[in-house]
Amino acid sequence: MLKKVILGSTDLNVSQLCYGTNMFGTAIDQDRANAILDKFVELGGNFIDTARMYGDWIPDAPTGASERTIGGWLKARGNRSDVVIATKGGMFDSRAGDYRNRVNPDDIAKDLGESLDHLGIDTIDLYFLHMDNPEVPVKELIDALAEHQAAGKIRYYAASNWAADRIVEANEYAKSAGKPGFIASETFWGLAKPNEEASNQQGYVHYYEGEYETLHKTLPILPYAATSGGYFAMRDKGEIAEHIAARYANPANDKRFAMVKELAGKHGVSLNEIVLAYLLNQPNQTIPIFGGSSPQRIEEGVKATAITLTADELAQLRAD
Repeated sequence: MLKKVILGSTDLNVSQLCYGTNMFGTAIDQDRANAILDKFVELGGNFIDTARMYGDWIPDAPTGASERTIGGWLKARGNRSDVVIATKGGMFDSRAGDYRNRVNPDDIAKDLGESLDHLGIDTIDLYFLHMDNPEVPVKELIDALAEHQAAGKIRYYAASNWAADRIVEANEYAKSAGKPGFIASETFWGLAKPNEEASNQQGYVHYYEGEYETLHKTLPILPYAATSGGYFAMRDKGEIAEHIAARYANPANDKRFAMVKELAGKHGVSLNEIVLAYLLNQPNQTIPIFGGSSPQRIEEGVKATAITLTADELAQLRAD
């Protein structure tokens, strides 16, 4: 069973794993999504991550397909009791062919309004800016988010795919202005070390290692790509998807792969469980965002929470 923890400086009581829903409404239809979310809740889960643009890359899917699917599940349940919804706005609008940087007060307000409508709720528990726009001063973005919070549209806000130093800058401004700052960072992080050029081309930027360690001492990190796309399990089978192989084409992963296999054997668990446990056992608050296309996959992911890794084992896994 998943335990609940208080997220950082908030009063949000969330499960130690967050379920990511980027395939909802497209690869995963409403009935399957309902079964997955029901199983997640049955196992103690309550923290759900989505985004305004999830699903918009499928031309015949409804706009905001993932959020709409979550909204359908919430409506079927009849209540939101104990469910913590996180969503994101400010990303490119691929459905409209709008690929300018949309992280500005006007576009954020538009995306936020649509997210509330898609989800069928009045308040979003945790609202992320999906990317950054360095050309917009942090003052304008924090002020806009604080206004939405004061209006009751969001409870807390955070940053996704932001450079660590920009998060620090934003929170320093918020503190000086007497306003709430970002309460967490949703960050590209998993045990497999990426190939920087390839991962950047795929849209995976600002990898945790070497950038976020100091920030992590003061803010929770919600890692996405938490199992590195299944890289280690695929590698063990000798069948790595081409885009995953390119993303993680880094010599450091040879040693990490060997250590994952060693610890999986030692603990009697799967490779993916060790990879997820690596994040769950970090010394600073870390709530991985994991995926799963069936209730069975949810059960498998939750098993990782039962694994305790020592500081030495964590260091061995990360060693290059």
